[in-house]
Amino acid sequence: MNDTTDTTTKEQGTVSRISTGISGLDEILRGGLIPERSYLVRGRPGTGKTILGLHYLTTGAANGETSLFINLEEEIKDIEQNGDQLGFDLTGIDFLDLSPKSDFFTDDQGYDIFESSQVERDPFVESISDKVTELEPDRVFVDPITQLRYLTGDEYQFRKQALSFMRMLSENGATVLFTTQATDAKPDDDLQFMSDGTIELGDSAMGHTIDVPKFRGSSVQDGHHAMEITDAGIEVYPELHPGKHDKQFESESISSGVPALDEMLNGGIERGTVTVISGPTGAGKTTLGTHFMKEAAERGERSLMYLFEESAPTLRTRSEAIDIPIREMEERGTLAIEEVEPLDLSPQQFAQDVRREIEGDGGDIVMIDGIRGYQLSIQGGQQDLTRKLHALCRYLTNMGVTVVLVDESSTVMEEFSATDSGVSYLADNILFLRHIEYGGELRKVTGVLKKRTSDFERALRELEITESGLEVSDPLTGLRGILSGTPEWSDDASTEG
Repeated sequence: MNDTTDTTTKEQGTVSRISTGISGLDEILRGGLIPERSYLVRGRPGTGKTILGLHYLTTGAANGETSLFINLEEEIKDIEQNGDQLGFDLTGIDFLDLSPKSDFFTDDQGYDIFESSQVERDPFVESISDKVTELEPDRVFVDPITQLRYLTGDEYQFRKQALSFMRMLSENGATVLFTTQATDAKPDDDLQFMSDGTIELGDSAMGHTIDVPKFRGSSVQDGHHAMEITDAGIEVYPELHPGKHDKQFESESISSGVPALDEMLNGGIERGTVTVISGPTGAGKTTLGTHFMKEAAERGERSLMYLFEESAPTLRTRSEAIDIPIREMEERGTLAIEEVEPLDLSPQQFAQDVRREIEGDGGDIVMIDGIRGYQLSIQGGQQDLTRKLHALCRYLTNMGVTVVLVDESSTVMEEFSATDSGVSYLADNILFLRHIEYGGELRKVTGVLKKRTSDFERALRELEITESGLEVSDPLTGLRGILSGTPEWSDDASTEG
């Protein structure tokens, strides 16, 4: 099954936990659910409440626990059919089917003297009590508990009945998940107060979400977490909290392999820092970034490149033409390239993918090309972009990874702007590239705008992309007006260089 853990019960501090069957949700819950308590799973239709319950029950059954599904609405055959399509093995689950049968409509089962609650409640409660006594289940999933409303005379009786029901299950050693069907006329606020925790499923423009606003007896991982319903069930991608991750590493300068560029940077960029490479289209931003990866490969280090705006075949062909052996680096395992379709995943999912790579196969340099494509996956405002990107970069630098962010500016030869994405505050280093027109030719220049860890060269240099890679000139000390896009030689300067 998808995302299940090998063991059902584990210790988190002094409180034992049981797995929900979804590793990302267990991470949010600091290890899983606290046994012998009841938890509300709420959300609109289609958000995955029953699928979550199937994860929970099949995980228990796979570990030799007794799992009971009390279905109050959907028929068993429909549950089994849906579960089979998602790859769940339901053979180890016991069912108590209390869903309405078709003969309720075809036969005359109206009540002329007594309300339905008076006639049906006692057999209903007796059926549950007998099943629980017989099985002594470890895990119970009730879907949905709000059906009890129709078997009680008023809201007070419903709350009393529901609380008594959950206590009966817990006192028999069961850990309970139950769903609700809330409406504007009949909300489920009362059940939220009665439960030991609430798992809230939702959806938004960014996709499915999962939150845990309440969890008695323990802290949980804060944040607005992402969730995906796949052909294999539910995947949960927790918000990345960089403060939880740390790794010892040696601070040192990393060379670009281009001596003149390293000279501008006072030796290179430092390990565990964030560098933004900014410039208009065609200026050579990606090429400059891959030079750091080429040099890292020579040292036997591994780099990761995430392409949001360019295809991998195009990158390979273009890089090979300028003596950057991308294919060879991939074959040697010193470079991994992944094309990312921004609208296909959430920022939380992307962050988790990066984290799995770093903590799995390792990585020394991560390049995100580019920030605009990444911003599409956020589908929010500028504050959302900087917050998500800040968390990802902080995690990577805490792990000793050097980060390169490629940011395309909209200007070609207009007034200078360091970055259009407003992420300059994230950067330890900012390298910028510019197109200029000089002598009737379109030429490229580069400079360093910011370097937190050391001094840097203030002069600009011409940059050229050749068959041998990048070539960087001596400082252009005689030009002025470069950043405005209309350079001219100063009166007292030589026209050399």
